[in-house]
Parts: sequence; C-alpha cells; structure tokens
Amino acid sequence: MDARGLVESPLQLLGAVEAHAAGLAGERTRIHVRTDVPALDDARRTLEEVGLPDGLRFFMSGPRVAFARGEPVELVGDAFSGLYQATSLRRRDPQRAVLLDDGLATVELARILATAGTPVVRLGPRLPWARRALGGLTARRLAALARSGRLVLFTAMPLEPDVIGALEARGVRVVVNAFAWLAGAELPGTPPVERTLVIGSGMVADGLVDADAYLGWLRELAADGAVRYFPHRRETRAFLDRLGEVRGVAVDEPGAPVELRLQGLRAGQRVVGLPSTSSVLLTRILGPKGVSVEPQDVPEAWWTAAATPALRSHLRSVLTMAAAARTAQD
Repeated sequence: MDARGLVESPLQLLGAVEAHAAGLAGERTRIHVRTDVPALDDARRTLEEVGLPDGLRFFMSGPRVAFARGEPVELVGDAFSGLYQATSLRRRDPQRAVLLDDGLATVELARILATAGTPVVRLGPRLPWARRALGGLTARRLAALARSGRLVLFTAMPLEPDVIGALEARGVRVVVNAFAWLAGAELPGTPPVERTLVIGSGMVADGLVDADAYLGWLRELAADGAVRYFPHRRETRAFLDRLGEVRGVAVDEPGAPVELRLQGLRAGQRVVGLPSTSSVLLTRILGPKGVSVEPQDVPEAWWTAAATPALRSHLRSVLTMAAAARTAQD
C-alpha cells in the first residue's frame, strides 16, 4: 500500500515520520514538504541526517502541490489549510486518512470533528463565504470517512475525555503519538549541557507580551545558573541581540525544531518557557527521561493590549494540557 502526505510545518513533518514508523501510512510513503515555509528545511535536513524509517521519502514541493489520485492513504498535516482542502476535494476518497499534529489547531480540529455541521475553518476573524463553504465541504468529507472507519487522528495533544468519546462515537480512531521513533533515534550533534534550557516565545514578536518584562525574567533565570536559549522563529534579531548581552545566557541560532534538538537531554536538566505547544510535546518526549518540562504562566502585568482575554485564555490552555501530559506519565 502506498501513502502520500502534505506537510506545512516542522511539527507536521515530525508527525508524518512518526505515523509512518507506527504503521499508519504505507509500505512506501511520499511526504511532500513545502519549500516556501520557514524552518521546514532545517527540520527536513535534521531528520534525513538521523536516517528515515524504511520506505519513507521526502520530496520538496512548491505551494501548489496536490494529493495524487489513487494513493490509498493520505497523511494530512493541516486539515485547515486551503491548499489541502481544495486539492483533496478533487480526488476520490482514500482507504485511510491520517490527521497529523499541528499544535493547538489539532485540539480545535478534534472539537470540530466531534460535532456535526461545523466547518473546518480556523478560529479568528470570520472568513469569506466561499472559504467557509470549502471548510463545510471538508467537514462533510472527513465525517464520511469517519463513518466508514477510515479516519485516524494521530496526536500527542491531550484531548478531553468527552471529546475523545464523541470522536470515537462518530467513527474517528484516535491514536496517541508517543514519539516512539524519535525516542530511539540518534540525533546529530552534542546535546546542551546547561541545566536550564529556555524555549523562546513568539508572544513578544507578536506584540502580545511586553519585551522588557520578558527580558527581565530571563535575567532572573540566568542569575541562578547558566541558561541556553532557543529562539522562536519569529523573534527579531534586535531582541536576540539584547538577550545576547545578558550574562549567563547562551543564545542558539535558529534551526531544527526543539522537539528534535532537545531529544538528547538527561535527568536533572529542565526546560522552561511561556505556554506553547512545545511544552506539551516535550513533556511526552522528555518526561520519561526524567527531564522536567516547566511551562510558566504569563503574569497579568506582562500582557499588552493586543492580547484579548479570549486569546489569553486560549494560550493558557496549554498549561492544562501540559499538566495532563505529565499526569499521563505518572
């Protein structure tokens, strides 16, 4: 059986590798990796250096790549993507569709699939009619695949029990991504030796969190011991230059996703940062090794006016999910 996937982010790419290794794809799986998405190439190169599972190949593709007709299995990186939605409706239904992790968007997708009649569109400003109509067609297609037992949700995100129950009642098979392939992989390079590793946040670059308050917190962390900082891809060079002047902080260059770069950490080290999907995933990956993953709540004084109450609540929901991931390992 052959499979084909389309991925548009580093996390989706890693999920595609794990899905293939877990036997959810095909004996031969082609993963199309978009060339116009930042950070994807770093992730691809790192994974290829590790050595891909047998039968899996990456193909660099432009922004208009479509699913081919006739391949029995499709791996879906982003079900909200207009590219996926438009191209998938032009092919016959696969024998199996596997929905891959895409962070908090996966949690929202699970809620949509658990209810009837909700279009597959992202949270945010109301979209034009035509775009919502496309999302409605996608919802009906995925619901039909689920009813016939052909839809799999492969995720590391902790879902609410009632959501899982509703998904299974509609025919969706929920499979936990425990990153089993990554756990056995030998990654290139030397793991960080600092006790405290900080995952950079995009909230400062997005104007949601005050930069000076965030920088002050990092100074406090460095005062207690050496810190290595892994920048978020949206952080500006100006901010990273300021951070680089803080004594005790080593700033890494942007590169492969932290889920890959920190896989070699050992017991006694800890990972901290503001709420992000990475804190949930790293809890699953590093928790069994005795590495403490400690997402920090955002103090009220740090938020800017751009962070609405609804957005703050949405971002803080990661803290609950990270706690659930820790509980699942106890």
